Amino acid sequence: MSSQDDKSALLQQLRIDRSPGPEARGYGLRWLAAGLGALLLAALLWFWLHPSGVAVRIAVAQAAAADAATGSILDASGYVVARRQATVASKITARMVALYIEEGDHVAAGQTIAKLDDTNIRASLEQARAQLDFARAGLEETQVNLANAERDYARQTRLLVDHFVSQAAVDTSQTTLDGLRAQLGTQRRNVQVAERGVNVAERNLDDTVIRAPFAGVVTVKAAQPGEIVSPISAGGGFTRTGIGTIVDMDSLEIQVDVNENFINRVRPEQRATARLNAYPDWQIPAHVIAVIPTADRSKGTVLVRIGLDQKDPRILPEMGVRVAFLGAQSPDGARQAPGVTLPGNAVEATGSATGTVFVVHDSTLERRAVRLGSASGDRLTVAAGLAAGERVAVGNFADLKDGARIRIEP
Repeated sequence: MSSQDDKSALLQQLRIDRSPGPEARGYGLRWLAAGLGALLLAALLWFWLHPSGVAVRIAVAQAAAADAATGSILDASGYVVARRQATVASKITARMVALYIEEGDHVAAGQTIAKLDDTNIRASLEQARAQLDFARAGLEETQVNLANAERDYARQTRLLVDHFVSQAAVDTSQTTLDGLRAQLGTQRRNVQVAERGVNVAERNLDDTVIRAPFAGVVTVKAAQPGEIVSPISAGGGFTRTGIGTIVDMDSLEIQVDVNENFINRVRPEQRATARLNAYPDWQIPAHVIAVIPTADRSKGTVLVRIGLDQKDPRILPEMGVRVAFLGAQSPDGARQAPGVTLPGNAVEATGSATGTVFVVHDSTLERRAVRLGSASGDRLTVAAGLAAGERVAVGNFADLKDGARIRIEP
């Protein structure tokens, strides 16, 4: 063996062995497994905090009850109004000296409710009557003169035959007779004019008495004795143009604004029920009088008149009321099932009486068409297509699709 080989063997013995032993290799594998586990946990945590799918809330379909049980297909709000009411005013401008009404009083047609100062009008009436007497006296005088002229003319005519008077005397008598006849016609016209003057003065006197135009209840007293009343606005704020308001309680009805999208559910003579806001547990039978054939552009509604089938002193003008329009009855007299109710934002309307909902099945959606019923507040009645207890997604309808995956938010 050469010296070179001895050196190589010696160097080989002095070299440090750096290859990992069994313990080092096991330790490295444990660190690798721990790292992979941490990454997996982080991924699961991220997916838990950021789940996939469309975010929705859940609305549960509830069985319709209360109003829906009456067969209501549409609800609307309105007010009680009087078709016959009047603010009574005077026909002349004068000072009121007496008032015989108070709010809540019942008055009959033609009943005196106030009196105005009539001193000046009575003086005018007396003057008109005096002028009538003067005209009649003038007429009587002319009639006497005419009768005398007729006798004189007859006498002059006989004397002319016997040649005791001239033709000129007869002509003069004839002229006098004709003049008195014309004067008699004028006097008769003067009497007629004077009689018309008396009639006007009497009517003016009658206008100082204010009467009720029809039977009803006084709801407003607008003037007091001593104030000036007038049929027109005059004298600034010191002249009253009305004395009181009378309402015919037998003419009360309901007027409601129905959304034009649902007006096709309303027809004349349709049955309905009304509930006053003041008496929410009292159902008043009613019927549709008419659907006013015009829409309100600003509100998108149509006015509907509702007649009350039951009269009651509790029903007062301008009261708030809710009206439920009833659906048609089946041949056996039973009304159709009321269906279920949902929040309005859970239904995507596709027509005046149809819509779409997205039913939740586990974590997916089912698109389903439904038939809509009445609307009450912020809830809609689904008449067909959905059962009570089914869950419906509430969210952005642009993101909801049939079969889409969802995540439910509280």
